Amino acid sequence: MSNSLKQVTTRGILWSSIERFSVQSIQFVIMIIMARLLTPEDYGLVGMLTIFLAVSQSLIDSGFSQALIRKQNRTEVDNSTVFYFNIAVGFALYLLFYISAPWVADFYGLPELSLVMRVVCLGIIFNSLAVVQRALLTVKIDFKTQAKASLIAAVISGVVGIMLAYTGFGVWALVCQQLVNLGINTLLLWIFSKWKPMRTYSWKSFRELFSFGSKLLASGLLDTTYNNIYPIVIGKVFSAGDLGHYTRAQQFSAFPSSNITGILQRVTFPVLCSIQNDIDRLRGVYRKFLKLSAYVVFPLMTGLAAVSFPFVRIVLGEKWMFCAALLQIICFSMMWYPIHAINLNLLQVQGRSDLF
Repeated sequence: MSNSLKQVTTRGILWSSIERFSVQSIQFVIMIIMARLLTPEDYGLVGMLTIFLAVSQSLIDSGFSQALIRKQNRTEVDNSTVFYFNIAVGFALYLLFYISAPWVADFYGLPELSLVMRVVCLGIIFNSLAVVQRALLTVKIDFKTQAKASLIAAVISGVVGIMLAYTGFGVWALVCQQLVNLGINTLLLWIFSKWKPMRTYSWKSFRELFSFGSKLLASGLLDTTYNNIYPIVIGKVFSAGDLGHYTRAQQFSAFPSSNITGILQRVTFPVLCSIQNDIDRLRGVYRKFLKLSAYVVFPLMTGLAAVSFPFVRIVLGEKWMFCAALLQIICFSMMWYPIHAINLNLLQVQGRSDLF
């Protein structure tokens, strides 16, 4: 790896790490406080809606952000085309979920879920407004700006969530925390990135980007559906409380694995894209990233599985102990996530979204 590429990569990893772990650490502390104030049932109600939010994010992005990052000669027309497409999809999805909310509530047998779904899905619109800004900052490997936006949003939304939980708002504390976080983050990305869309839309640009991104969309929908089958089945067959235990276990296991992998993914993708035509160099850099992720994540996940019961007892209290048994199992599956994610990154760099 050349010195300049090393410097860019190191700086990118540093700021991406600061963003991930500062934000996640704050959210982790906030989650502990709120979990002591709220019940597993409150978390279970929000967990039942996870698949709708996850699928909507896949549809809004449609692989366009990765296509923009990968494209070497992207134009303002490309950026604006993706922006307006995201907005249209975001509003269409929110309308669909708003109409279908009563049916979802009937499926789970929880009438109160209808209003919760209609409110929490407003986050879909917030997400659709910031895809291009985030992609352009990633192209520049500017994670410092993203870190500032995420950190400010996490602190303000966390304070709001804790205040509402303390005053007895239950599940609405979680809903408001999520919406405030997304809203402030989106607003700050607009302010910090200084990018504004042009009044133009190009079908030619859309087709070019979609030819790459559509395959990532198909993969994303498949992956999202697979990952969210568990919350659907647990919420339907068991109870909101059981689902609450599962979602907390999943969040604890994802903290080390997904965050470290996410840091490496975000940095390695634009870095590897910059050397995509030098196969030998690409191969060497890819191997270094793969080894680094495994050396860090494998010991962390094994250690977390070993201390899961005392950890949950100390952090969340006795009412969450079933979460510890689930955490042990999920830790061993999350060990392999970095290898899976970085391999997929390389397929995107090589333009093989069909294999992805």
